[in-house]
Amino acid sequence: MIKITNLELENIKRIKAVQLAPSESGLTVIGGNNGQGKTSVLDGIAWALGGDKFKPSQPQRDGSVIPPHLRVTLSNGLIVERKGDRGTLKITDPNGGKGGQQLLNEFIGQLALDLPKFMQATSKEKAQTLLRIIGVGDKLAALEQQEQNAYNQRRAVGQVADQKQKYADELPDYPEAPAEEVSISELLRSQQEILARNGENQRLRQNRDICEQELLRAQQDYDRAAEVLAKAQQAAETARKSAADLTDESTAEIEENIHNIDVINAKVRARRERDRALTEAQETREQYNELTAKIEDIRAQKTALLDGADLPLPGLSVEDGELTYNGAKWDCMSGAEQLRASAAIVRRLNPQCGFVLMDKLEQMDAATLAEFGKWLEQEGLQVIATRVSTGGECSIIIEDGYAKPTEQPAITSAPQKATWERGKF
Repeated sequence: MIKITNLELENIKRIKAVQLAPSESGLTVIGGNNGQGKTSVLDGIAWALGGDKFKPSQPQRDGSVIPPHLRVTLSNGLIVERKGDRGTLKITDPNGGKGGQQLLNEFIGQLALDLPKFMQATSKEKAQTLLRIIGVGDKLAALEQQEQNAYNQRRAVGQVADQKQKYADELPDYPEAPAEEVSISELLRSQQEILARNGENQRLRQNRDICEQELLRAQQDYDRAAEVLAKAQQAAETARKSAADLTDESTAEIEENIHNIDVINAKVRARRERDRALTEAQETREQYNELTAKIEDIRAQKTALLDGADLPLPGLSVEDGELTYNGAKWDCMSGAEQLRASAAIVRRLNPQCGFVLMDKLEQMDAATLAEFGKWLEQEGLQVIATRVSTGGECSIIIEDGYAKPTEQPAITSAPQKATWERGKF
């Protein structure tokens, strides 16, 4: 990894003259009160290495007749210089090679020079950056699309299931109704059979009346036809016996059933509709449960995908398309956690770039600052940062545009060298 081994700035923004040899790894804290030029140091480094896109709108220090002069020595031996308001670039290669800004862009991470750009990105943009550098962005995006599709489908199915259940619950229930509709033709056939039997009874009654009349005539003609009378008596006796045992059947029940058949069949249809609605609701609910299982399986695949990825920092992950650290989303992280996550991601974006510039490190308390410095040393990452402070945690203190060395750097173990001069380097 390429790091900054020496830095010299003159007449850039609030800086008059500063020379600094930052720690090889860990924190190099540039301290000082507000308005003394701390941030100008970072702006100078960014301009020197990043080119015109990092050039301040007014680079030359107010009141200075000497134009800006920037000189940065890198661990790969390159010496990068910019001079004048236009920042004319000169790169000196000890091996005799030549190159311009394009050479610097190959190993200098743009976000390493402009960490706020990453920190001010949206949570989803940060997540996309992380997924891109660990190489699972496309796979995770596909899984998230599958999850979203399944979720949308499940929500639609759930709404249909609720509607079907509500519809079934609102239908009248007739548990006493038969499972099938009653056939009116069967009742009509039964009625016709009874009417036929009753017609036969009527015929027999008519036959009885005829026999009675014949008996009367026979009695009147008795003298003339004794034999006919005897036969008539016999027939009359037989007819009496046949008619005596006859009983007409009532059709009242069938007539009432015919009258009520529409009511009965309406209940049957209502019961059948309710059973159908309940069945559909149950089937839809089962489909909802299947989609729930599918969503859980997709989420498990996402978790496995991220668990198996080479993350730049343990605890980093992506949940619901947003960057998380130790389970917390960006807006729920502490300032120190945000800086640690940002540093790790930015470092991984360009592994050749071994340093990161950080502004406003005063959001960390002393203990957190020390812990952050140890983590940086373990990671072999060089951070040059500013902090509103004049305490012992500062590597150098900027005072009125000059670098004032401190007696005891507190954050990093490697030595730092700084000079405080009233003039040029």
